[in-house]
Amino acid sequence: DKLGGYNTASARLLYEFAILTLRQIEPKPFATPEHKVISGMALGWDTEWARAAIMLRIPLIAAVPFVGQEHKWPEKSQVEYRRLMAKAENIVCVSPGGYSPEKMQKRNEWMVDNCHKLVALWNGTPGGTANCVEYAEKVDKPVVNLWDGWVRRREVAL
Repeated sequence: DKLGGYNTASARLLYEFAILTLRQIEPKPFATPEHKVISGMALGWDTEWARAAIMLRIPLIAAVPFVGQEHKWPEKSQVEYRRLMAKAENIVCVSPGGYSPEKMQKRNEWMVDNCHKLVALWNGTPGGTANCVEYAEKVDKPVVNLWDGWVRRREVAL
C-alpha cells in the first residue's frame, strides 16, 4: 500500500521500474550461475520484481515465508503468484506451518543471508522492509534503496 496501492496501474509501474532497475544493475545478460534474483513473493514490489526477472530470463529464487502465504489474497493475485512460482528456478519455503508474523522476518533474513546485495524499495518507515534493511546492514550486506528513483518515476507517470 505504501507504493500506490494494489491496483493494475501501480503494478504496471512497479513492473516497469523493476525491469529498468534489473537492466541497470546488470546491463549484459545474466548468463553466469551466480546471477539470480531472490524474491520474497509478497504482493506488490516482490511479485513485480519476480515477474521482471522472469521476463528478462534471470533465474528466480522464490523465498516464501510459509506454504500458503497467498491464500487470503484476491483470486487474480493468487493466479499470478502460482504462475510466477511455476516459473521459479527454485522455491525455498523458509518456515513450516501456517502464518505467523515472525516467519516474514525469517524469510527476510534467509534472503539477506543468501544474496550478494539487497535491493530494497523502502520509504524509510518502520515495518518488514525496514527490518530487512536493518538486518542486511547488521550483517554487512550492501543495500541499494531504490525509493528516490521510484518516487521520481511515479511523479513522471502521474
